[in-house]
Formats: sequence, structure tokens, C-alpha cells
Amino acid sequence: MAAAERTGRTAAADRLCESALRSVLPGDTDTAPGIALVAVGGYGRGELAPFSDLDVVLLHEDGVDVRAVAAGVWYPLWDARADVDHAVRALPEVVATARADVRVALGLLDARHLAGDPSLTLRLRSEVLAHWRRDARRQLPELQRLVTARTERVGELAHAAVPDLKEAYGGLRDATVMKALVASWTVDVPHTDLERSRLALLDVRDELHAVTGRPGDRVAPEVWADLGRRLGLADAAAAQRHVREIGRRLTHLSRLTWRRVEAALDRPVTPRRRVPDLRPVGRGVAVSSGEVVLAARTDPGGDPHLLLRAAAEAAERSLVLSPVTAARLARAGVPPPEPWDEEARNLLTRLLAAGPGLLEVWETLEETGALDALLPEWQRVRLLPHASVVHRFTVDRHLVETCMEAARLIRRVGRPDVLMAAALLHDLGKGTGQDHSVAGEPLAGAAAARLGFDEREQALVRRLVRHHLLLAETATTRDLEDPATVALVVERLGDVETLDLLAALTEADARATSAKAWTGWRARLVDDLVRRSRAVLEGRTPAAGGARVGPPAVPDGARTALRADPAAVHVAVERTGHGATLTMSAHDRVGLIADTAAVLALLRVGIRSARAWVEEDLAVSTWEVAEPSIDPAMVRQRLEAVRSGRLDPRSRLRPPADRLPPSVLLRPDASAGAAVIEVRMEDRPGVVYVVCRALADLGLSVGSAHVSTLGPQAVDVFYVREPGGEAPSAARAGAAVHAIEAALSATATLDA
Repeated sequence: MAAAERTGRTAAADRLCESALRSVLPGDTDTAPGIALVAVGGYGRGELAPFSDLDVVLLHEDGVDVRAVAAGVWYPLWDARADVDHAVRALPEVVATARADVRVALGLLDARHLAGDPSLTLRLRSEVLAHWRRDARRQLPELQRLVTARTERVGELAHAAVPDLKEAYGGLRDATVMKALVASWTVDVPHTDLERSRLALLDVRDELHAVTGRPGDRVAPEVWADLGRRLGLADAAAAQRHVREIGRRLTHLSRLTWRRVEAALDRPVTPRRRVPDLRPVGRGVAVSSGEVVLAARTDPGGDPHLLLRAAAEAAERSLVLSPVTAARLARAGVPPPEPWDEEARNLLTRLLAAGPGLLEVWETLEETGALDALLPEWQRVRLLPHASVVHRFTVDRHLVETCMEAARLIRRVGRPDVLMAAALLHDLGKGTGQDHSVAGEPLAGAAAARLGFDEREQALVRRLVRHHLLLAETATTRDLEDPATVALVVERLGDVETLDLLAALTEADARATSAKAWTGWRARLVDDLVRRSRAVLEGRTPAAGGARVGPPAVPDGARTALRADPAAVHVAVERTGHGATLTMSAHDRVGLIADTAAVLALLRVGIRSARAWVEEDLAVSTWEVAEPSIDPAMVRQRLEAVRSGRLDPRSRLRPPADRLPPSVLLRPDASAGAAVIEVRMEDRPGVVYVVCRALADLGLSVGSAHVSTLGPQAVDVFYVREPGGEAPSAARAGAAVHAIEAALSATATLDA
């Protein structure tokens, strides 16, 4: 039905264009010498969506004056309210541009005659296609660079939070590119799979236009439910899965095709051998034309390790695992007996630790159905979207990316096999509606048992999965100077082996999530927490180092100036590799920390952590901030304005719009020397100030604050003490929670 509608839209557009040319050319337009109206791009392919524009070129022989014809053609189209992307070009100019610009060539490969001189269109198609084939070795690498740059910019259709049906990798643009690669005579693709997926994606785009009532290819989150209904699917989740399945299939075909293009371009131009060149690389496995295949006379059902061996060899060598071979092994091969033996487990570890070569091999295993026999647990997370926008990929792809990142870290741990298994299984609990770490623990344990790990190793995998967020969350939201922080980690992990494995898993997981999830600042905090925890586990006293420990002395000159002037403030800024450290010294007073937080918020300086103490008669605080360039004079000026009352930060706040209420919780077991209060709310400037101000109004002080951002949500933790340094009573701590909640509920973003 959708294909018929596209055909109807194309036919209507063709009639409109033909009529426009006929209106300015006397007689039969088909005999008009030297002038032709040509459809290119999506219009040339006859793939018009409800709101597609018409890509049209008025083509003419060199020397033919078509200025009057052009004006006469475009105005009728505009009067008909057609959205036209038009151009007027001489034939030699078009051919030369196509040879110089691969993007132009792509559009012209689909050129289709509309009206005018048909021989001119035929010459255009013939010359562009001939040059495309002749220049393939020069133009295809440039096309590949464009595809790579677009993928980095837009992401992948199968994984992007807001996928673009056209521009995302695995979208309509890549389907067109693959057809162009076939047209170059360099490589072939599975035509049936390509066309089926391409047409299905065109159907989705048609329905997207119908739902939104406007042109566009991006599927916003609120559109999925309506899109699903129009596609005859159950709900928004089914619609997402449908679209992402198409994108995954096209991505697999595209990667496979480009690998084959690379192999073809690398081969010298010589007559082809009639007998395939098979180079053995493992028992029953060989390499042929850059792809791992079965060796000659190998029985697919005679070796239960054959599929794993072929996959491991392909991934380690960054070669293609032949889809034909993988499909044959999935169909006729036998999986390893359960529980797996040592050889099968070692081959799996080799596969997972192969690094960048893992991704394409894993996709081949998925697309051919071979993965179902090896890892049936994978269906739980296949194409499952992450709830957090921090993640770049769906859950399954994130797990593969985590394995690739963990492969870089295996030299740090004593059990690479356990690390890789935990990397593969750590998010199995996603999509259950529970805390995924808790839900994933038994699932990962059962998978580890099936994969042949012994009971101790299974327990280790379970512990890593259960606590895979422990180090990152604790390091960024707890005071590392507080003994209770390290005690928490030591109690839950129990030994150095688990700590080292978890440290590697934490880094791999964060790097696979997004660039924001593993910054230099986060890495430093996690490293410091691991160092302190290792010392305790080894029976040593944690040494100072890593994060700034203890109060830095106030410079003598600054100390003298501060004592001479009770209103004086000393501010020093030190650049770091991940931002800056701001140190502020002044006479101690209630509300000083709140005022400093207000100044930083007004200056739009992102706070990561803060620590405060009293050195003799002076209050000192250090602030880890994201911005490397801060003007100390501006900080002093604004702080004086706040202290004197000339600038009231509260006046810069306005009531919130419709937002979720803040979550303010007391964590009674987090510290013995302070009340630990955790605040979760929308990430915005001024949160630290509002909290510190509410505490100051109660006469409470902030010993340290720790700020962490998870997507749109900020998780801020405050260590609260009485002015004398002791922990507040339960009643006082409860009052602080209520005061903070009330203050945050009554304020919103700062107007700078």
C-alpha cells in the first residue's frame, strides 16, 4: 500500500513537471533539442514521501540559452505549491561536477528523465555512470570518509535516542550508498535483504510524515506510539524495535559491503583465480579474500567449537566473519555442550577481548542467528533502549562497546576471562523494572554457570554485576576523606582481586556510555577511591594523594591581609587537566559557603565538589570546577557584593515551571561524623547555593559537597555539621532535609 502511494505521488509530480516544461516549449517537448528536465536523488528513485521536495535539474546542451525556459518552468511548479530544489546546468558542467564531488555523483546516479530531450538524459546517465566506474578507486575512499563523518555526527539508526531515518548510519542514505557501490562494479550486496530493508524504512518515513504533518526524518520520543499504530504495531516499544531492527540490518550490510570494498581496492588489478585462495588460520577455519570461512572439507557438525573459533579468529584479525559461513554454522553446526568446557570458554574470552574487531563479527553473529545458540540471554537486551539519555547506544550495543573498552584494560587484572564475562553481562537486568544491578546479578550468575565458570568464578561475576556502579557513584557523590566511604567499598567487595576487576569494569562501562561519563575528573576520583580501598584491603593506612587532602596553608601574605581587614577575601585559581581548583580564604562566618556557591552559579561556573574547614581563625574552602578559566578578581568582587547586600542571589531566582519535585534524602549510614544529605533534581545552576543557603539559615555548616550529573539529573551530596564540627542530631538533620526540600521547591533557574 505504501509503495503504491509513493508511486502515485511520483506520477503526480512527473505530470506536474512535464506540464511545466510543456508550457514554455512549443510543440512536442520530447523532441525539444538540447533541453531536458531530469529528476535526481530521491525523486529520481521514485521515493517521494508525503512532504518530500522535488530535486529537479533543467539540463541543457552547452551553448543553449535556457534562461527564459527556466523561469517559465519553475514558476508553475511554485504556483502549484511544490517544494522544489532546482538547478539549471549544462551537460558538461554536470558531468565535471560529478567527477569532482562524490555527493553530486550519488544524486546523479539516480537521474530519471521527466520531459524534454530524452537523449540528453541518456547521455547524462551514461557518462556519469561510466565515470563512476572508471574513478571508483579514487572516489570510493572519499565516499567512505563522508559516511564515517556522518556517522560520527548523527549516530546509528539502531541506537540513537532520537534516530534520523535518513542520515543516521543504517538509514536511507546508506541504503542509497550501497546501491551506488554496486553500480561501481567493485562489490555486490545481498540485493533481497537490501531492498526489503530499504522499502520497509521508506514505509516508516511515509508514516512519520503522516503523523507529524511535516517533512523531516527524526523520530522524536513522543512520536513512537502514533507511529506504531500507523504501522500496525502494538505500541511505542514495538515501533522502536521495528525501526531499530531495520537500522541494524542495514548497518550490518553497510559495514560488510565497505569491508569488501576495502578488500577489492587493496587487491592488485589482475585476472581472478578460478580456485578460491584458502589460507588456514585455525582448526577447520581459513581466510579467503579477507573473510574467515570454513576450511575445505570441514564438517560443520563435527566440532562444537567451530563457530566460536571462526568468530574469534575473525575478530582478532579484524577480518569479516563470512555471513554465509556463520549462517551455515548456525544452521548445521552444534553448540558447545553445557556447561561449556575450557576450550569454548577461552575462545569466547578471545572473541570478547579482540578489541575493535569484535563489533562487526558480533553483528554478523546476530544477523545470521548464530548468536542465539551461543548466548540465548542476549534476547533479553536485544535492541533495548536505555532509559538514560547519557547512553549513546541501546543496551546490547553498549555491552559490546564495554567489551571493546575492557579489552584495553585486561593487563590490569589477573582474571581477564572474568572481566570480559562481566563486561558482557553487566546490564542483563535492564528492562526488568527493577534496579538493574540487583536484577542482573542472578541472571549473570546463571549465564556464567552455563559458560562453564566454577562456583567461585560465578560468585565473582555476580558480585561485579551487582556492584558495577559502586565505584563511580561513590567516588563522585561521597567524601573520600570520610573513613565510612572507603569502609563501604571494602565491605561490599571484600578483596583486592574484586576491586581491581571492578575498577577496570567501571572504566570500560563509563567509556562505552559516553564521553561525559568518563572525564578526567571522574577518573581521578575513582582512582583515588580505588587506591584508598586497596590500602585498607591490604592492611595498610591510605596515604595522602590523588584528590587534594587536608587544608593547604593560607599564604603568609594573604593571611596578614585577611587579619588586617575582616571583610577581605583571598581567591586563588589553579588550572588542572579537567578544569580548575579555586581556593577561597576569608574570616569564618555563617553562610560563607552559600555565598561562594551563589557567586559561582551567577558566573555560570559548574561546581564538581567543594571542601571547607577552619584554619586557625580563617575559613578555607576549595572548589573543584569544570571551567579552567576563572577570574579571581571577579569572584572577589561578586562575593563582596553578596556579603554587603548589594547583590541578593535570592532575587535572581524565579518559581519553577512544571518539573518533577526534588528528592532530598538523609543517608544515615554514610558517615559517622556528619549528616549526609543527598539531593536529586534537574541539573541547573544554583542548586548548591540554594542547599547551602538553607543550611546556613539553620546555623548548619557544609564540610564538603559532591556534585554529579547523570543526564538531565544532578545528584548532589552534602556532608553537614554543626558549627563546632560535630554531627547534627537526628532532629536537626531531619529539619535540614525539610528546609532543603522547601527551598528547592520554591526556586528554579538563575537569571544571569
